[in-house]
Amino acid sequence: MADFYETLGIARDASADEIKRAYRKLARELHPDVNPDPEIQDRFKEITAAYEVLSDSQKRHSYDMGGSNFGGGFGGGFGGGFGDIMDAFFGGGGSRGPRPRIRQGQDALIRVEVNLYEACFGVDREITLESALVCSKCTGTGCADGASPQVCGICKGRGETQQVVRSVIGQVMTSRPCSNCQGFGSVISEPCRECAGDGRVRARQSISVKIPAGVETGNRIQLIGRGEVGFGGGPAGDLYVEIVESEHEYFIRDGHDLHMSLGISMSAAALGTSVSIETLDGSVDLSIKAGTQNAAKISVKGKGMVRLRSGGRGDIIVHIEVATPTKLNREEEDLLKKFAHLRGEKTGDAHVKTHDGGIFSKLRDAFTK
Repeated sequence: MADFYETLGIARDASADEIKRAYRKLARELHPDVNPDPEIQDRFKEITAAYEVLSDSQKRHSYDMGGSNFGGGFGGGFGGGFGDIMDAFFGGGGSRGPRPRIRQGQDALIRVEVNLYEACFGVDREITLESALVCSKCTGTGCADGASPQVCGICKGRGETQQVVRSVIGQVMTSRPCSNCQGFGSVISEPCRECAGDGRVRARQSISVKIPAGVETGNRIQLIGRGEVGFGGGPAGDLYVEIVESEHEYFIRDGHDLHMSLGISMSAAALGTSVSIETLDGSVDLSIKAGTQNAAKISVKGKGMVRLRSGGRGDIIVHIEVATPTKLNREEEDLLKKFAHLRGEKTGDAHVKTHDGGIFSKLRDAFTK
């Protein structure tokens, strides 16, 4: 595809006026009425296609961002042929008949916060929001009682007006949306007092939302037809309910699994014990084996989060934190020294760990992921 800026001989930061002047200059030289040469006519089509894109701010932005849906010539760049070229050249709006009053409404988005329990098992939630609803007074017509839209006396229902403009390439007919009816082809002479002819009003409404089990932050629930009602009482768009999961007191979620830290004493880690922990399903007994090391992990199967749409549950991963005493009285200190003596341990005993899955291995894995 040719570079449209190069085709018109302008810089990429050219203003709208510079683009228009460049096109006018080239059009005077290359228009088929001035120069019937077939090669010159192809060149005229190229500059026209370039102008059609660069003179429209939205199309120009899309083109600058790398868009490629811009064809050359009369058929690719202009859906309506020579009439559209003249509209682009002389500022016409390209209107093609009356536009409909009834239009599709926009989608809406609302965020709903749920706690971990609700995210796991699902919940029915009543939400209140403000959106565009069909005007109950006129039921969307926009007209006062007994009134109806009347054919526009200016455009006679066509939605557009035409005028002949003299230009450097002769007289041309341009079309623009009718300023009297804004292109609708009809006018509402007696608008509804409630909605001022819009056919809709803004109001608060309550909607019941069923939040399924297993959702997490960022998930969206689509409620078809519960968004904004369109102009003229047109069909409503969709409402999207976005889930925001609040932070739990001690659980950290990782997909379908839940992680928690459990602190135990040094003696409990050495001798083993059984403790009761709270889960989303209630309390369960957790068995800690004798000799459990600090940072050990114990899995509680099937007590994690529900898997969205697929069923089943994740696990709870309990991270053990062995608490080493920081202050000892004389009796406790003597007992620990006796314990060390019985085990043949000496103060200051230490040895370098090999890569056997210990803390060094965990650190290595963390830095190489």
